[in-house]
Formats: sequence, structure tokens, C-alpha cells
Amino acid sequence: MTNNEVLHHIRYIFTLSNEKISAIFQHAECPKTEEEISNFFRKNGEPSFTRIADNHLASFLDGLIIEYRGAKEGAQAQLNQPVNNNIVFNKVKIALALKAEDIIALLDSAELTLSKHELSAFFRKPEHKHFRTCNDDTLLKFFNGLHLQNRQAILEIKE
Repeated sequence: MTNNEVLHHIRYIFTLSNEKISAIFQHAECPKTEEEISNFFRKNGEPSFTRIADNHLASFLDGLIIEYRGAKEGAQAQLNQPVNNNIVFNKVKIALALKAEDIIALLDSAELTLSKHELSAFFRKPEHKHFRTCNDDTLLKFFNGLHLQNRQAILEIKE
């Protein structure tokens, strides 16, 4: 999944405006203008389409953690490796303070069944013998589960 697709899914799940996305980037000390953010959401091939660099997506995800959990004391961790699905999955999990049971329920609602052991393999270090790479389908099912959960919560509030 491309970085732009990840940002697009997160925007859709949490119904984030460009202003809110800008504020989240600002939390991680990675300011973005309204125009830059709009260019991230353009279709590939449009003249002003801009790809999101790995370090900028990592900063956005760190800002999302700060938005939902608050700032951590001390220096901000800088990601010096390419962003992959495992990192995206982990950072969203941290931002929302999701436990294994919560994630398994989300994935189940999106029609993907995983055991706790299979899930924990996504969050291990790549050098670990039980590490498993998170594929695009799994991350997409996770995002779909989050969307379904948020939509259900909105419906319950309206009732």
C-alpha cells in the first residue's frame, strides 16, 4: 500500500479535514501547508500530485499518536527506515491504544480471522524468527474494521 493510500484511508476512517491533518503533522513538528496536504490526495498522474515521503508519513503517524494519546516526555523518536505496513499497523494500534483482542475483533468484523499469535507476529522485530510481514490485504482489512467500528459508533450517537 502506498503512503498516499495509507493517509487517504486514515483520513476517511477518522473523517479528518485538511486543517486537522495539518495539526497532526504539526504535533510531530513536520508542518505542512494546506496546498501540500491537498496535493497528497490528488490522483496519481495529476500535475500537482505529490507522493508522501516515508519520513513524512512516519511523522504524521507519530502526530496521530500524540493527537490521541498525548505527547511523550523526552525526545521524539525519528524513523530512519522505510515505512512499511507493519510500522503503519503498529503506530495506528498505539495511537488508538488497541489491545490484541480489540484488533482481532476489528479484523473479524472485516472478515479476516487471525489468532493472537498470528497478530503478534506483525509487531515483532524483523530479525525475530516469528516475525511476519503485514501484507496490503491485512492492513486494508484492519482499516475497514476501524471504519466499520467508527461508523457504528456514529450511528449509536445519533440514536
